[in-house]
Amino acid sequence: MKALFAEIESLLPTQIYGRVVAVQGLLVEIAGPIHEMSVGSRLTIDIGDGVTPVSAEVVGFRDGHALCMPFAGLEGVRMGCKAVIAARESVVHPANAWLGRVINAMGEPIDGKGALPGGETPRRLRSAPPPASERARVGPPLDLGVRALNTFVTCCEGQRMGIFAGSGVGKSVLMSMLARNTDCDVAVIGLIGERGREVQEFIEDDLGEAGLARSVVVVATSDESVLMRRQAAYLAMTVAEHFRDEGAKVLCMMDSVTRFAMAQREIGLSIGEPPTSKGYTPTVFTELPRLLERAGPGRVGSGSITGLFTVLVEGDNHNEPVADAVRGILDGHVVMERSIAERGRYPAINVLKSVSRTMPRCVPEPLVPVLRKARQLMATFSDMEELIRLGAYRRGSDPVVDEAIARHDALEGFLSQTKDEATALEEGYLRLANLLEMTPA
Repeated sequence: MKALFAEIESLLPTQIYGRVVAVQGLLVEIAGPIHEMSVGSRLTIDIGDGVTPVSAEVVGFRDGHALCMPFAGLEGVRMGCKAVIAARESVVHPANAWLGRVINAMGEPIDGKGALPGGETPRRLRSAPPPASERARVGPPLDLGVRALNTFVTCCEGQRMGIFAGSGVGKSVLMSMLARNTDCDVAVIGLIGERGREVQEFIEDDLGEAGLARSVVVVATSDESVLMRRQAAYLAMTVAEHFRDEGAKVLCMMDSVTRFAMAQREIGLSIGEPPTSKGYTPTVFTELPRLLERAGPGRVGSGSITGLFTVLVEGDNHNEPVADAVRGILDGHVVMERSIAERGRYPAINVLKSVSRTMPRCVPEPLVPVLRKARQLMATFSDMEELIRLGAYRRGSDPVVDEAIARHDALEGFLSQTKDEATALEEGYLRLANLLEMTPA
C-alpha cells in the first residue's frame, strides 16, 4: 500500500482542457468541459511549434461554448488548438518589496530591475470591498500639496475624488504633482491605456526617484489588449488593498477610469451585450462601483486608501455617461476646464464647480468665513465677467463687484501653481486669509 500511495503522489495533477472551435475578432470560443470553467477563469491556448502559449480569460458562455478574450495577440491560434485551464480565478501575491517597481497588468516587472518577489498571501484581483458596517470613517484632512485643492476642495484620508477633464487640459501634470506632494505612506499609480511615450516621462521627470521609492506603478498602454487595460485597474486596486491591510496610509491614483470603462465596453460588445448610452454596455455601470468602492477607509484598525481617479470627458461634456456615473459614486469631484487652461492658469481647476463632500466637517471653523468670502468674490466676478470685459460695468455701482474686480488677479495668482511647487495645507489657508485681508476668528 505504501508503494501505491507513493506512486499516486508522484502522478502529475489532472490537466483539464478544451479545444478552440471558433475565432471572431478578439473573441475565442472554446468547446469542452465548460462545467470546469467560470467567468474569470484563466486559460492558456497552446499553439504548438514551440511558441509561447496565448493567455486568455473566460468572459462569458454561449451555446455550450466558453467565450474567451486574449491578453495578447491571437497570431497562430487555429481551430482545434488545446485550451488548458490554468486557474479558476485570477490572484496575485503583492509584497512590500514591490515598492519602487514598475509592473504590467499581469504583475510582471517591466523596469529591468530583476524578478519581483511574491508575498505569502494570495489576493483575488476582483475582491469585494469591506462591508459597510465594518468600515472606519474617513480620517483627518489630507495635505495634497496643491493650493487650489487643499483650500477649496479639501480631501480627507480615505476619501475618493474624481478629476474630470478633457484631453490636453492638464490631468496628467496634476496627477504628477499629487503623486510627489501628497502626504501618504505609499502611492499606487495605475496608468490605464496611457500613451506609451509618456510612461517613462512620468516615471523619470514627474515622479522622480523620491516619488518612485514610495510608489508602485502599474502600466497598461493603449496598444495593449482590452483585458490588460481592465486588469491593470484591478491590479492597482489590489496592490493598494495589500498596503492598506498592512496599516499604511495609501494614495491610489488611476489615470483613467474612462479607459477602464472603454475596455469593459469593448468586452461587453464582443460577447453580445446590448449597447446603451454612447455604446456603453450594462456591465460597465456594474463594474465601475465594484472597482471604485474598493477604495476608501478599511476596517477599523487598518489603514486607508485615498482614491484619486481621473475621468476623461469626451468632447468636454461633463455630463457624458461615464462622468455622470462616476460622479455619483465618488465622494467629490474636481473639474478642470479648457477655457481656464487657454488663458494660462495651471492647474486649470474650476473651484466653483468642484465639490468635496467631506469638506464641510473637516475645515477648521475659524476658516469657514475666509473660504466663503473667497468663493463669493470668485462667483461674483464669474457672473459679471462678460460685462466687465466689455466695459459695460461702471465702478462704484456695487461694492461686492468692485471688490471682486480688485481681488481677481490676486486670487488667480493664488490658484495658479507650477509643477515643482508645493504648498502645505495650513500655509494655503494662511495665504488665502492674508490675500483677503481677513483674520480667522
